[in-house]
Amino acid sequence: MKRTLIILLLIGFSFIAACSNQEVSKQAEGKSEKTNEFKKVSIMLDWYPNAVHSFLYVAKEKGYFEDEGIEVDIQFPANPTDPINLAAAGKVTLGISYQPDVIIARANQDVNIKSIGAIVRSPLNRIIFKEDSSIQSPKDLEGKTIGYPGIPLNESLIHSMVKADGGNPEKVKMVDVGFELGSSLVTGKADAVIGAYINHEVPVLKHEGHHTRNLNPTDYKIPSYYELIAVTSDKTWEAEQETIQAFWRAASKGYQFTAENPQEALTILLNHQDEANFPLVKEVEVESLEILLPLMKSDDGFGSQSQDQWDETVSWMMDSNLINKKPEISELYVNIVE
Repeated sequence: MKRTLIILLLIGFSFIAACSNQEVSKQAEGKSEKTNEFKKVSIMLDWYPNAVHSFLYVAKEKGYFEDEGIEVDIQFPANPTDPINLAAAGKVTLGISYQPDVIIARANQDVNIKSIGAIVRSPLNRIIFKEDSSIQSPKDLEGKTIGYPGIPLNESLIHSMVKADGGNPEKVKMVDVGFELGSSLVTGKADAVIGAYINHEVPVLKHEGHHTRNLNPTDYKIPSYYELIAVTSDKTWEAEQETIQAFWRAASKGYQFTAENPQEALTILLNHQDEANFPLVKEVEVESLEILLPLMKSDDGFGSQSQDQWDETVSWMMDSNLINKKPEISELYVNIVE
């Protein structure tokens, strides 16, 4: 009798163990299936992580992407053209690039790339000079040496601004200094520089003890073009529109959190900095974010885009001979904000 009872108990325990193992197996399988449901989105930054990218790292840290069923891979470029080129080739889902670059790619090179969201809504690029400089307006650049990073857009900006101010652009000497903009200004190699950003070079120079002033292109008949935008290829947009929209909803929550909690957002960013290649200075990034947040805000929602703004920018680029033909505005962007 005892032996029979023991056998029955052993059978019962074996049955319970088997059921338990099946349950654990089902749970593991369920987790695996859930993981597989996450849509992968890769985004290449315009440069190494800095204040302007805080909203992305916040969205990742706070689980906003995960809430939308998105698994995000944030990548850094090897050179400045990578974000637009790799996005166009479908090697990354999205890239962070510049509105004029998208227009040039579409108009001059027939690259099927489009903007899906405006990140910074007006130019950060400025003509920057020392605080004690005699320069007061673009006309004062006549007879001066202007350092720039060899990008044609900067030459066109100088030409348009000087002309709008009643000066002669031919009297301005442009010198390609690469990306040694700050040092060129400090050492006197250049009287002023363009291609320098108010949210980076200006606070960096200030941190190093060099105070500056600057001229805003939009004060001299330059359209208020979108400085930074998120781009994707036509093909990727057609195939992954819902996924990209989900990504943007999460990114928008990241921006909103950043706007409301800038100190915490910067802490998250600093924890994700590329310390080996591009170490960040907290003081610089604090000032940078203060400059950026108002320029990222839109009453129509983070990322919204205006057809009038695209029209104005394209027209100016045509007049400045930066593009050979006028692209179809409808092909240049989509308004992702719902």
